[in-house]
Amino acid sequence: MYQIALCDDETEQLHITEQMLTKYLDSHPKADFRVDSFESADTLLNMIAEEAYLPDLILMDIYMPDKLGIEAARELRHMGNHCRIVFLTTSRVHALDAFEVEATQYLVKPLVEEKLFPLLDRLLTEIQEERKRYVLLRIESTVQRVAVDDIIYCEAQGKFQYLHFADGSQCMLRVTMGKLVEMLNPYDEFMRVGVAFIINMEHIECISKQEIRMDTGKKIYPPRNAYQAVRDRYFAYYCGE
Repeated sequence: MYQIALCDDETEQLHITEQMLTKYLDSHPKADFRVDSFESADTLLNMIAEEAYLPDLILMDIYMPDKLGIEAARELRHMGNHCRIVFLTTSRVHALDAFEVEATQYLVKPLVEEKLFPLLDRLLTEIQEERKRYVLLRIESTVQRVAVDDIIYCEAQGKFQYLHFADGSQCMLRVTMGKLVEMLNPYDEFMRVGVAFIINMEHIECISKQEIRMDTGKKIYPPRNAYQAVRDRYFAYYCGE
């Protein structure tokens, strides 16, 4: 299920947009989203900052008394949140500002189905495709979406698993290695090496009997009898088998 946030200080406009989204759901049986409405940009931002709410799409009015929609979007981007934003407005004055904060679209009120519905078709399809490349992980008591492509390798240390990322950061997970293998199993690029490692084959630089060297410089030492299986698995993946 996806989460769509509506943010508009005008209660009547919120109600109209809610009705249009309900109509969209009725006419698109395969669509699966929940709508949450906010009359204040600060309320929405606070919930996102506290990681109590992670919308996939925000439909936001630009002109609000507590905070301009552009300003709210700028704060959202500074938090590191890159969810899709569609601005709703009666004027195109802030079109260039919308581009600056990576807004997906700029819709002029009053909303009409002929504009909104095709946009929802496109955005929900994009979000669905992107979700296929993310895993949800509980990190330090919060649930976070982690891009599969950013994971270099995972190493088991005692009861904990440590994920290492492309930017050099790492995080600790309180899950079993078996559970992590299960979560990453849908993604062909991951290979388990011995009992202690899962590696992303997209980041392998070279393989020898003694070590697997990743493109970050990290060296992983597989069990002595694992070389043949690791090499065969890697070449099968590399050749698209």
